[in-house]
Amino acid sequence: MLKKILGFAPKLESDGSYSPSKMALKMSVPSKTDYEPIPYQKYTGKKAKILVICTEEKNLKMKNGKLFSTGNHPVETLLPMLHLKNAGFEFEIATPTGKPAIFEMWAFPEKDDEVSSIYNELTSKFEKPMNLSDFIEKSFDQTDAYAAVFIPGGHGAMIGIPEDNNVAKILKWAHENDLFTVSLCHGPGAFLSTTLENQEFIYKGYNMAVFPDSVDNKTPMFGYLPGKMPYGLSENLKALGANLMNTKMDKTVCLDRKLITGSSPLASNELGKLAANTLLKQVN
Repeated sequence: MLKKILGFAPKLESDGSYSPSKMALKMSVPSKTDYEPIPYQKYTGKKAKILVICTEEKNLKMKNGKLFSTGNHPVETLLPMLHLKNAGFEFEIATPTGKPAIFEMWAFPEKDDEVSSIYNELTSKFEKPMNLSDFIEKSFDQTDAYAAVFIPGGHGAMIGIPEDNNVAKILKWAHENDLFTVSLCHGPGAFLSTTLENQEFIYKGYNMAVFPDSVDNKTPMFGYLPGKMPYGLSENLKALGANLMNTKMDKTVCLDRKLITGSSPLASNELGKLAANTLLKQVN
């Protein structure tokens, strides 16, 4: 009751899940991003497509059994896409089974016109995405049309996606065909899929930025999460051989070979710039 009075209690939603408390939203959800409209020299080659793998799941079960109302983080999804769009790339949106992409709308930067604009532009694609099995069947032989795979952040990336064999197939396809893989925050949870069926982690020895478990462990104190995470993402990646480049929720971004990663929502703008500039330089 005291937490509720002070604004630290997570908000109970109609489906029984919990979204962040008033205090958590005040502390961590700005109304406007730090997006920079960079005048890129647009890409004009044939590898203009980027596959965006979104989550179609909303509720992440915490260790205490409570459900966190999550999805794709809007800033972590849309801000990097703004940079990539402005650099001349285009998007194919996919979810595991073709259900609509789910967003953490409580995290939407309501006063950010640029983010709102690209969200409105792509809403129909987010609502009617392709499914991953169709992509595998129809697009694996069209490697020359793709520059990258992008997996946005948001805790929703940890629901089902790390256990999805189709996600693993697509990441390995990108890896083996020299395409870029871009992700941030909790999005690298998808990388765990590459170890399914006792396969070796394809990013072993890679430097990467990812959301730190230490921060996830603290957020229940002010009501961002309704309980402890089901497992530690950064520690799992580290145990598999990843070299983590950050220990804080900050603007860290990292480029290692064809892997581009960012540490948190605060890194969304920097990740977008790094991805756009890197693809413009290296994608022929």
